[in-house]
Amino acid sequence: MVEVVVHGPASWNQVVDLDELPAPEPHMQFARAHRHVLGGTSAGKAAHLRELGVDVELHTVLGTDAAAADIEAALRLGSVPVVATVVDGPSERHLNLMDPHGRRVSLYLDVPEPGREDTAAARLALQRAAAGARAVVLDLSQTSRDAVGDVVATGVPIWTDLHDYDGRSAFHAPFADAASFVFMNGDRAPSVRELLRACVTRGAQVAVCTLGADGALALAPDGSEHHVPAEPVPSVVDTNGAGDGFMAGFLAAHLLGADVHACLAAGAKQAARALGTHQLCPSLERATSEGGRRPAGR
Repeated sequence: MVEVVVHGPASWNQVVDLDELPAPEPHMQFARAHRHVLGGTSAGKAAHLRELGVDVELHTVLGTDAAAADIEAALRLGSVPVVATVVDGPSERHLNLMDPHGRRVSLYLDVPEPGREDTAAARLALQRAAAGARAVVLDLSQTSRDAVGDVVATGVPIWTDLHDYDGRSAFHAPFADAASFVFMNGDRAPSVRELLRACVTRGAQVAVCTLGADGALALAPDGSEHHVPAEPVPSVVDTNGAGDGFMAGFLAAHLLGADVHACLAAGAKQAARALGTHQLCPSLERATSEGGRRPAGR
């Protein structure tokens, strides 16, 4: 039995640092740096929770390629227990283009496709693990979406990260309807407060929106708002994993009985740790393959 089950993507990513994101026209650019690292929002949350001392188990889908071995090796480095559904073919891989301001274009290169039998076995394993947990994190993926009803049936609180939710996406709806704790960023929200209120109206105990340098805002069912500033970071190395760190910090504090404001502060603190490393989480810092670097200005 584990405290928290995290269900969703783990990937092997190539991250390319650029002076600016590519314009939508044919041209050539030099990369400032590039590297291969562990990716996937569920892998990030599990690694951060493990760093915070939470007993966690990651349920994900892996292929049979070299990337699967890289993903597993990185997760072992972070001491993250993994229950993997292995399907013949590629693991999830992304190409992330990053600019100096932390903005990202993420290209999905490969996505594993479990068959019907694989999906049934994975759902059963998730349901068994969830039944003894204190929280289940369901991250955006088709496999998680298919398993929402199974987790709801266990009665264990569901936590979800809707990322750049706009309040209208049909794919996100089952997650928003089932979750007791909802997280998102404000990138596509027409009104952050209205979107948080909508999530609480749908049944969330707490709805949280991360606002980058402006910190984070949470709304409770009683209508009370809670805001914390962003944790100061001397130098932002990489923004990948910051949202995962925030949610993990909040969740870990919640399990210890902290109130909403204290949980927000814990989330901001853990997000800052992600900003200081090229990895999703500092505990993964040795799990990297650094690429070539070109002098600035080339």
